[in-house]
Amino acid sequence: MREEMFSRETMLVGQEGMERLRRRRVAVFGLGGVGGHAAEALARAGVGALDLIDADRVSLSNLNRQLVALHSTLGQSKAQVMAQRVQDINPDCRVEAHTAYYLPDQPQNFLSGCDFAAGCIDMVSAKLALAQECRDRAIPLISAMGCGNKLDPTRFKVAPIEKTSVCPLCRVMRRELSRRGIAGVTVVYSDEPPVRAGSPENGGRPVPASISFVPSTAGLLLAGEIIRRLTED
Repeated sequence: MREEMFSRETMLVGQEGMERLRRRRVAVFGLGGVGGHAAEALARAGVGALDLIDADRVSLSNLNRQLVALHSTLGQSKAQVMAQRVQDINPDCRVEAHTAYYLPDQPQNFLSGCDFAAGCIDMVSAKLALAQECRDRAIPLISAMGCGNKLDPTRFKVAPIEKTSVCPLCRVMRRELSRRGIAGVTVVYSDEPPVRAGSPENGGRPVPASISFVPSTAGLLLAGEIIRRLTED
């Protein structure tokens, strides 16, 4: 069954490339609009093991862009829903669901045994902490930058953080990573100027606007970069 399932992909990356993917373990931090599509692409490509990290539950406001969000999954753990979906796609994939946040001030060990990390979390402090931990552990990381308030999916690029422009989150990350002496983090970012500012929600912090085809594009680009690197390793 595995041979037939991956026959089209094997034509592209070869049997050796497929075997490299089968032996690799990738941690996906955040399973929203970007992370959910990245996780599914990794599973469909034949990555052998996935760690899925997200403490959130599916809500109505997720339905317009998140792969895990269906009316049938409302209220359920995003990590658990994604893990079940991965198993349904690729039963050979060894998947672990972690219903937890990646918190910069708490000791966690989500990266143990991992060969690559996908950073799809929103909080800047968590993004920075993940970049620090990946550097300390010598684990390659690709981090997604801002996808909110964007409307043109063709403006996404993959680049070292130092080569980014326009994106407000990239500007903050460049400054903070430099202060920590961390260089060369690969990111997926958009050079499209924000279409509009986020709107306050329930008196809290501004919530960015979003649409179905923008974060999904970023997630697929992120997964594609990981898959290419793993097959060429």
